[in-house]
This record gives sequence, C-alpha cells and structure tokens, in this order.
Amino acid sequence: METATALWWAVVVSGIYHGVNPGMGWPLAVSAALMDRARGSLYKALAALAFGHLVAMAAILFPFTVLFWLVDWQREIQIGAAGLVIALGVYLLINPRHPKFLARVPPSRLALWSFLAAMAHGAGLMLVPIYLGICGILQAGTGHAAAQTLMTGTAGIAVVVALAHTIAMTVSGGAIAIGVYHWLGLKFLSRSWFNLDLIWALSLILVGVISLLTLH
Repeated sequence: METATALWWAVVVSGIYHGVNPGMGWPLAVSAALMDRARGSLYKALAALAFGHLVAMAAILFPFTVLFWLVDWQREIQIGAAGLVIALGVYLLINPRHPKFLARVPPSRLALWSFLAAMAHGAGLMLVPIYLGICGILQAGTGHAAAQTLMTGTAGIAVVVALAHTIAMTVSGGAIAIGVYHWLGLKFLSRSWFNLDLIWALSLILVGVISLLTLH
C-alpha cells in the first residue's frame, strides 16, 4: 500500500514539475493573453496546452497497456522502459537544444504544440516506469488473472495516470501563468526566465534508475 501511494504521488509530483517547466508551455499562455489583451485567452491557451499534453501522455501509456498481454514478460518490459527513459535523459544531456520543428508550429495551434513538445521532451516516457510500477502492484494483487481482465484494469490505470498528471501540470503551470499575467508582468518573464533542461535530463535518468532498482 505504501509503495502504491508513493507511485501515485510520483504521478502528481511529475505533473507539477512539468507544469512549472516553461518548456511545457505556460509562457505561451501568457503571451496569448497579452497579445489578445483578454484574460479569457489565457485560460483558453491553458486548456489547449492541457489537452495536447493529455493526448501525448495517453499516446505513450496505452501501447504499454497492450504489452500487458505478455504477462510473463512484465519484468523485461519494465527493464526496457527504464532503459528508454535513461537513454533519452542521456541524449538530452548531450544534445540539450530544443527541437527546431516546434518553432514552426503556429501560435494558434497550442494543442498541437503541446502534444509535440511533450513527445519531444520525453514527458510521457517519464511516466512509463511509474505507470508500470502501479500496474505491477495490480497484477500482484490479482495473481494470475486472465490477460483480458488484467489489460482492462491497466487501461483504466493509464487513463487515471494521464488525467492526474495533466491536472497537476495544468494547475501548477496555470498558477505561474496567472501570476505573471495579473501581477508580475513581462519584466518578470524576461528577467526571471529559468532553464530546467539540465534538471529535466537528470530527472529522466533518475526515474529510470529508480525503476531498475525497485524491480522485483
């Protein structure tokens, strides 16, 4: 029970972390509201960013749900997922530049930008080891349940993980965006810009290593 609680907290904390990271888009929401001179544009932009992020999380998690048909290979699947996360973290350490194609997405298509940014930065992959850990606890609790029953349960978990993570991201990033728009203004945005690329890459590696160390 304590392990499951810790994993669910990891889902929420990773969402908060993604939301605070400017690379996930909250400055774009501020820019949209300032350009339109309308507070409503801020919330529309945040909603679009949240939708794109949610779709990206689902696109990463659901293929692993299908893999749970291979119940006897769960350990190998978790090792492979952890390896992918670590490899992406190492790649981002070596090549920290932001993908150029993101700059070609029109500002009006924030949902698409959010989806592509989450994919490019490995936001969904960070969730995979956590998700697999939660599913592993479900499998341990049900024993050798039928594959169909197990997959249905893991699909439901994928939905909840994606929603919980995205809500946490939207609340944290939205709080910063609202603060900048209403009180702190453009001077804060230009002078206090912070870059979390190094921490992002290291956190991916850390999540992957922890996943390997906690394998049963």
